[in-house]
Amino acid sequence: MSFDVDAARAQFPILRRQINGKPLVYLDSAASAQKPRAVIEAMTAVMESRYANVHRGVHTLANETTEAYEGAREAVRRLLNAKSADQIVFTKGATEAINLVASSFGAGFQAGDQIVLSQMEHHANIVPWHFLRERQGVVLRFAPVTEDGRLDMEAYRAMIGPRTRLVAMSHMSNVLGTINPAGEIVSIAHAAGVPVLLDGAQAVVHRSVDVQALDVDFYVFSGHKLYGPTGVGTLYGKSERLAAMRPYQGGGEMIETVTEEAIRYADPPHRFEAGTPPIIEAIGLGAAIAWLESLDRAAVARHEEALYARVKHRLNGANWIREIGSAPGKGAIFAFTMEGAHAHDVAQILDRQGIAVRAGTHCAEPLLHRFGVTSSARASFALYNTLEEADSFVDALTTTRTFFA
Repeated sequence: MSFDVDAARAQFPILRRQINGKPLVYLDSAASAQKPRAVIEAMTAVMESRYANVHRGVHTLANETTEAYEGAREAVRRLLNAKSADQIVFTKGATEAINLVASSFGAGFQAGDQIVLSQMEHHANIVPWHFLRERQGVVLRFAPVTEDGRLDMEAYRAMIGPRTRLVAMSHMSNVLGTINPAGEIVSIAHAAGVPVLLDGAQAVVHRSVDVQALDVDFYVFSGHKLYGPTGVGTLYGKSERLAAMRPYQGGGEMIETVTEEAIRYADPPHRFEAGTPPIIEAIGLGAAIAWLESLDRAAVARHEEALYARVKHRLNGANWIREIGSAPGKGAIFAFTMEGAHAHDVAQILDRQGIAVRAGTHCAEPLLHRFGVTSSARASFALYNTLEEADSFVDALTTTRTFFA
C-alpha cells in the first residue's frame, strides 16, 4: 500500500477552515489531533440511533451499545497486540491511566522505595509519582537526557537498584520527538525484577506498538491524540498485574456483589471502570482505530518523516533558530526557540499567518529546565499535513523573524 495525503485530508472537515484569511495549517497535533469524518459519524450515530447505558440493560439499545463499546475495547487490543481485551481498561485519558497505576499499584510502596523516571517526561508522568513522594516517602530518580535529546541509557541502567519499585517513562517525547528504546528500557528493568510503565500517548500515534513483544507491564495512551475524541484513554496492564491491584474508584460496575458488611470486586478490566464509562467516546476511539487500520502505517510514518526532514533542510544554517532535540530517528516534532523572541509572541505571529503551533512549557518543565529555557514553540506534524504546509511553516518563520530582528 501507499499513502495518499490528499485523500486523508479530505476526511477531516476542519482542514477546510481559514484562520485570519489564510488556509489553516494545523501543526499542534501532539497536543490534540483533528478528527476524521469516520469518528464524527460514529459518535453521532450512537447519539442519534442507539444510545443507552452499557452492561446493565437487556433491551435492544443497551445490547447494541454494549456491543459497540466492547468492540472498541477489542479495537484497542488489536492496536496494542494485547493478549486479551480483559487487559484493556478504559479511562478518561493517559493522565488518568497513570494516576490509576500510581494509586492502585503504588499503594504498597514504602518510604525509601524508588521510582525511576526521565527528564523528558510529561507532567502527567511526573505529578502522580510526586503524590507518592509527598504521601508515602517514595524517592523519584530522573534519568538524564543528552544534549541532542536522547535518554542516557547508561545513567538509566545505573539508577536501577534494590529499592527500585517501578520504571515509568515516555515511549516518545511530546517535546523532543525522541523515540526511546522501549524494548531495552523494559529489558534492563526486568533483569532487576522491576516492572515498567510506558507513556505511549505520542508513540502509539506514529509507530506500531506491540505490548507483548515489548513485554511491558503497563502501557497508556489518550484517544484525542490518536484522531479520536477527548475524554477517553486506555490503560493496558498484564493480567497478573491488574488482578493484584486494588480498585482506583468505587461505585457501580466495578463490583461483583455488595452487602452491608462487605464488597466483592469485579475482575479486571471492570474493576477499574467505576460508574458510567465514556461510552460514546470509547466508540469514537474504536472508530479512529478502525480508520487508522485502513491506512498503511509504515507509509504514513515515512510521510511524517519527510515533513520533518523538509523543515530541517529548509532551516539548515538558520542560526536564529535553536531546535530542542535532534535525536536520530525522532518523530515529526520540531520544538524550537527563536533568537530575541518569546515563544508566545512567535506563536501569535504565526497564527496571524494561519499556522497553529504550540507555545509554552508543553507540560514538561523539567525538560525545558534541562535545556536552559523557560518556554519554546513547537510544530508537531500529523498524517494530514503536507510538504506544502511544511514549506509554509518555514516561510512564516522567516517572516516572523523580521519582527524581532
